[in-house]
Amino acid sequence: MRQRCMTAAWMLLATALPALALAHGVTGRDASLVSALHGVNIAPFMYLGAKHMVTGYDHLAFLAGVIFLLYRLRDVVLYASVFALGHSITLLGAVLLGYRANPYIVDAIIGLSVVYKGFENIGGFANLRWRLDPRVAVAGFGLAHGLGLATKLQELQLSPDGLAANLVAFNAGVELGQLAALAAMVLVFMLWRRRRSFQSAIYPANVLLMCVGFVLAGYQLTGFLQH
Repeated sequence: MRQRCMTAAWMLLATALPALALAHGVTGRDASLVSALHGVNIAPFMYLGAKHMVTGYDHLAFLAGVIFLLYRLRDVVLYASVFALGHSITLLGAVLLGYRANPYIVDAIIGLSVVYKGFENIGGFANLRWRLDPRVAVAGFGLAHGLGLATKLQELQLSPDGLAANLVAFNAGVELGQLAALAAMVLVFMLWRRRRSFQSAIYPANVLLMCVGFVLAGYQLTGFLQH
C-alpha cells in the first residue's frame, strides 16, 4: 500500500513540476499593471497580494505542512499568525528599507522550509535531544517567505509615490489570500481525518511534501549557479 502511494506521489510531483518551477513570481500582465501605477492604489495591490498567495505553490505547500498535524483550530490560528507576522516584517521592511537579497538563495530556503515541515511531520526530529520550537521555526521561515516576495517586488519598477500604502495593501491581500487558502485546507483536512486512510497517508503525503520542497530548492539553486 505504501509503495503504491509513493509511486503515485512521484507521478504527481513529475506532473506538477512545471507549475512548481514558476512559483513565487510576479510576471506578465500583473507585473506591467503594477509597474504602471502611480500614487496610492489600494485595490490593485490587494488583488495582486491575494492572487500571489492563492497561486503560490511554495506558500501553500508550506502551510499544508504546518497544519497537517494540527487538530485544534486555535493551534492553526496561532501558527498562521506567527507565519503572517514573519512574512509581513520582511516583506514590508526589505522593500521600504531597500534591502536586497539574492532571490535564488531566498527561494531555495523557502523550498527547504517545505522539506523541514514534511520531515518534522514524519517524526524526523523525534530522537534529537534538542530541536527548534515549531512556532519559532514557522516564524523564522515566515521571514524567509516574506523576503522572497520582497525580492520579486523589487524586480518591478514600483513608483515611490504611495509605496508604503501600496505595500501595506499588498500585504493585506497576501494575508487575505492566506486566510482563504487556510480555510480551504482546514476543511479538507477535517474531512480527510475522518477517513481511515488518513493515518496511513501521513508518511507518503509528507514525503511528497519533502520532494516538492527539494524540487523548489533544486530549481532555485540551479538558477543561482547559472547566473
